[in-house]
Amino acid sequence: MARWLVKEEPSHYSWSDLVRDGTTEWDGVHNALALRHLKSMAPGDEAIVYHTGDERRCVGIARVAGAPHPDPSDDRGSWSVLLRAVRPLRRPVGLAELKADSSLASFPLVRFGRLSVLPVSDREWSRVLWYESRPSPEAPATRAPRRAAPATRRRATARAARRRS
Repeated sequence: MARWLVKEEPSHYSWSDLVRDGTTEWDGVHNALALRHLKSMAPGDEAIVYHTGDERRCVGIARVAGAPHPDPSDDRGSWSVLLRAVRPLRRPVGLAELKADSSLASFPLVRFGRLSVLPVSDREWSRVLWYESRPSPEAPATRAPRRAAPATRRRATARAARRRS
C-alpha cells in the first residue's frame, strides 16, 4: 500500500465537502509529475488531504477507492481517481510545523510546494500523524489550576498567623 498527499484549495473543494459527499473524483491535475503520481495510485492506498491557500494544513485521511482513469471531462489529457473520506485529523497540522521539523526536510510537501499529488513515505506519514496528537503551536499553553491546600492546613496556617500578630 502506498501513501499520498493530495492538495486542494478549500474554497474549491474542502475536507468537509469530501466528508459530506463520502467519495469524489479527484481531478483537475495537469502538472506532469503530479499526474504521474496520480496514475501510480491504487485502490486501498491512503492519502492525506491538505488544504492549500490561506490554510496550508493537513486536515484529513482519505482512501483511494478506484483505479486512476482518464478524465473524460478534461480535453487536456488529465486523469482522475476516486477518493473516499476516512477520518479527519484530530487537529489540523500546519505547514509551518512540518517545515520546522528537520526530520521532514526531504518531505515532498516541504520541497515541492506546488505539486497537487505527492508521494508520502511511511516515516513521513507517521510523523504527520504524530503531530495530530500534539498540542497545536497556535493554541495558548494551558496551566493546570493550582490545587488548594487541604482545609485543615489552611486553618492551621491562619491560626499561626493570628498568634504572630
